[in-house]
Amino acid sequence: MKVVKYLRGIKISAGFTLMELIISMGILMVLISILMTVFGQILDVQLESKATSTVDQNGRYIMSRLIHDMQRASTITTPATAGQQTNTLLIVINSIDYTYSLDSNGNLVLTNSNGSENINNYDANISALTFKRLGNNDSNDNVQVTFTVSSRTQKASGTEQKTFQTTVGRQ
Repeated sequence: MKVVKYLRGIKISAGFTLMELIISMGILMVLISILMTVFGQILDVQLESKATSTVDQNGRYIMSRLIHDMQRASTITTPATAGQQTNTLLIVINSIDYTYSLDSNGNLVLTNSNGSENINNYDANISALTFKRLGNNDSNDNVQVTFTVSSRTQKASGTEQKTFQTTVGRQ
């Protein structure tokens, strides 16, 4: 409904017609749907980035921690013999036993005389952990380490995971 007013002899219309309102609401709906799509894509990219970052950071940290401790070890207790493969690593550093193993929640746990601590963070799940001894208790002892890190962050394309493998020796 248009309101017509006269001001000093000039006809002034106030308000909008129904057609103008419908057209402006349609344009607004198109803009909102475009913005929602863009926002959804931004969230998907953020989740993928977080999942990939979590997997890479946890894998690199676990590898560096294992390498550091293995190089300081005086003895590899488990796996005990060459060719033996276990899911637990027991090494001795300065007469203290260090045990690496998985718990039931998918965490890599380091246990020593100071207690237990998770090596991975809460966003990562560790699986398929194996330690294979490649030497016979001499100065060239090596252990092949394999594990898979999965992100607990669910992204649109599924779970991000990566398998890490290295061979670590005592010095």
